[in-house]
Amino acid sequence: MATVKVKFRPSSVPGKAGTVVYQVIHLRQVRLVTAGVRLQPDQWDALQHRPSFAPLTPVQKQVKGGLMLLHRVILALEGAGQAYTADDVARRFRACRSSLSFTQFMGKEIRTLVFAGKPGTARNRQSALRSFSAFLGDRDMPFSAFTEELVGEYDAWLAARGLSRNSRSFYLRILRVVYNKAVSCGLAEQTFPFGEVYTGVARTRKRAVREEVIARLLRADWSYSPALSLACDLFIFSYCMRGMPFIDMAYLKKSDIHGNFVRYFRRKTGQLLEVRLEPLPARIVRKYAGKTAAGPYVFPLLKTEEPHHAYRQYQTALRYYNRQLKRLSALLKLDVELSSYTARHSWATAARNHQVPISVISAGMGHTSEKTTRIYLASLENAVIDEANRKIVKELERTVSGKETVQPLQRIEQQGFL
Repeated sequence: MATVKVKFRPSSVPGKAGTVVYQVIHLRQVRLVTAGVRLQPDQWDALQHRPSFAPLTPVQKQVKGGLMLLHRVILALEGAGQAYTADDVARRFRACRSSLSFTQFMGKEIRTLVFAGKPGTARNRQSALRSFSAFLGDRDMPFSAFTEELVGEYDAWLAARGLSRNSRSFYLRILRVVYNKAVSCGLAEQTFPFGEVYTGVARTRKRAVREEVIARLLRADWSYSPALSLACDLFIFSYCMRGMPFIDMAYLKKSDIHGNFVRYFRRKTGQLLEVRLEPLPARIVRKYAGKTAAGPYVFPLLKTEEPHHAYRQYQTALRYYNRQLKRLSALLKLDVELSSYTARHSWATAARNHQVPISVISAGMGHTSEKTTRIYLASLENAVIDEANRKIVKELERTVSGKETVQPLQRIEQQGFL
């Protein structure tokens, strides 16, 4: 079997950086393949045959990634059961490495999403790419270096910067999607590098409000502030429309209203939902009909249908909406600060409190699985259970109150067992 060693070749020009190379030896044939790393002589550890940087630096990772790729190339040639030369190893290694790097492939996927009219998904992946590139020191990385160890180091790097478990999971899930796409395209070998990191969604603090808070919002007079009035109307509309997300309200068109029903496609999942337009949300729609008469949208949030500009307007509207909801929370002195998600969580909570089955809540919210719905409801379970337990304990106390306490032995004797 061929063997590989990591070597450093100093430059023949004094003061110039040398080159790190892989020395491939097979059947007494020696070939040198560049690792793509240039170092000064004092940056090379001659005893350890590696760069003198710390183990987790991007240079060390790049050298190690190339070495791992070479070993995989050799194993593949050995497994083919045919004779091969050191030249064959070098040739296949260069061919593998000449394909897109992970960061290049991810950038290509982001551009594809933008052209496909999915700016939100593209924005999330761009955010993950910026974070991962910062971790790598803005260097390209071959897929061969994308290992379980590297993913664990990235997770630790995120944690050291104060990111929560859910925030780290957000970035890791995005990287996993991109990596699996590369595997399906034949650019990477599936080695399951995400097996030791958390990629779930942990419980977060309660974000729902009680039904009486919704009633207070509805009863209050916000006419002195058009901004607060619009925010309140959007919040109530979302709640009455089974927790319609803000992005779907922003993009909701008059053509989506068919008599007493609203039919729209969820921007996140593409799922078609049909919701009965009850009198209260219908009044809210009519309230803004004059302001949106010249445009296609139901609410005065977007002014264009051009995808790129519309999405930027949506982002601006979302930030402004959340600021107004924060003002509403302060004015009503609420314990829970309102946000664009609160109406959605609150509708799910109210439905559960009215004994609506989770399967029905899930369908009503447009969730693709009940697992997602349970995440919404998880934070409210303790309050519901505590209230149920209070009633059970109170009933127990009522049952035993005023009755003579009977010792176990006396009870047995009274029942005739002794």
